[in-house]
Amino acid sequence: MKDEDSRYEAVRSRDGRFDGVFFFAVETTGIYCRPSCPAVTPRRHNVRFFATAAAAQGSGFRACRRCRPDAVPGSAEWNVRADVVGRAMRLISDGVVDREGVAGLAARLGYSARQVQRQLTAELGAGPVALARAQRAHTARVLLRTTGLPVTEIAFASGFASVRQFNDTIREVYAATPTEVRAAAPRDRTGRRAAPATGIPLRLAHRGPYQSTAVFDQLAREAVPGVEEVTGTAGTRTYRRTLRLPYGTALAAVQERTRAQRTGTHPGGWLDARLHLTDPRDLTTAVQRLRRLFDLDADPYAVDERLGADPRLAPLVAARPGLRSPGAVDPLEPAVHALVGREGAERLVHRYGKLLDAPQGSLTHLFPEAAVLAEAEPGGALGALAAALADGTVRLDAGADRHDAEQALRALPGMDPATVATVRVRALGDPDVAPPGAGLPDTWRPWRSYAVQHLRVAGELT
Repeated sequence: MKDEDSRYEAVRSRDGRFDGVFFFAVETTGIYCRPSCPAVTPRRHNVRFFATAAAAQGSGFRACRRCRPDAVPGSAEWNVRADVVGRAMRLISDGVVDREGVAGLAARLGYSARQVQRQLTAELGAGPVALARAQRAHTARVLLRTTGLPVTEIAFASGFASVRQFNDTIREVYAATPTEVRAAAPRDRTGRRAAPATGIPLRLAHRGPYQSTAVFDQLAREAVPGVEEVTGTAGTRTYRRTLRLPYGTALAAVQERTRAQRTGTHPGGWLDARLHLTDPRDLTTAVQRLRRLFDLDADPYAVDERLGADPRLAPLVAARPGLRSPGAVDPLEPAVHALVGREGAERLVHRYGKLLDAPQGSLTHLFPEAAVLAEAEPGGALGALAAALADGTVRLDAGADRHDAEQALRALPGMDPATVATVRVRALGDPDVAPPGAGLPDTWRPWRSYAVQHLRVAGELT
């Protein structure tokens, strides 16, 4: 939605379908909001539009306390786009700027830092530092509201270089001090906030309908014992898994949510989750990887509109609106799973995966690292893949070029087209992949991965 008049109509109707797609700010109040904000609609001549929250913050606007625009789902555009801006946004969301700086981001993209800065600023109104800063502010707010960690620890856990920078940013973005943000947080029945030992409670927002049953069914079928588990009965299941993260490890739990979605001007909902982190600096990365796994930043309206217009898919879309195409938290996992199957992956986990310091129930290991597998299982398709990922010959990270990754995968021994297609969908989050021989029409582009999900869930494709 590029036309500003159309955007204003979305604001006037409080259309939640566009939450995260764009933001609007009101010059007379100095506040920026999500399109579905329930506040009184401002006059058109007082409204400005921004592609990102960072751009609104960079223009001097602070986040609305009523609609919390920083908590919206991410724009689905970054998952679809394969250009440098889309790849950069996926890497920034994964925390690369915080860990490696702008130079590290540029190196991963194969551009100079100046080129990356220019392209992001020209299209989004904010450069990589501003985009990362907005993300840090959101992470800090989550930690302030949900944990009892000292403010100083939260400052550095959020990615800020100093407490002063942290304090200044929180005041600029939220028009409140960190202490005031914490004081406004909801509490449990005892009046206490969550203790670090109980994990960090989260609501992972999504737009539109979400077919959690199909997602949890798939995760249950594919869960690798030792690393993942799905417990409970259908409708109230819990998916739990271990995570290897840049600074430490984590245990994550995500609840199945099958209640009817809200209707009217605020469509969408969330999945309840809880994270147990060994290092709070990993919060942003852990959340983004869970979002990719559950495909929470998708735009089901665009997907369903295109696929629902096809006679073959129309009844499937009507039966399961908002069906998602799950991704992965670690790109190595779906690749290994595609090569050796679930039982083979379980064997590798128990033989080469790192044992957790404090196992919890059936969650005992981290999935093996590529370098470990390359050394332990040399030769064959698995060894070649692991070695290529370990030395960088093949890149499957959030910012990888999908075409280059496919070409590199096809050059490896034992990587047949079906396996490569699976890796593109799951590891690279490609929304437009057709399995070899499936004969999917071009009219299903750019959502053929979702079409395949519909056909598989309906039993029309294996």
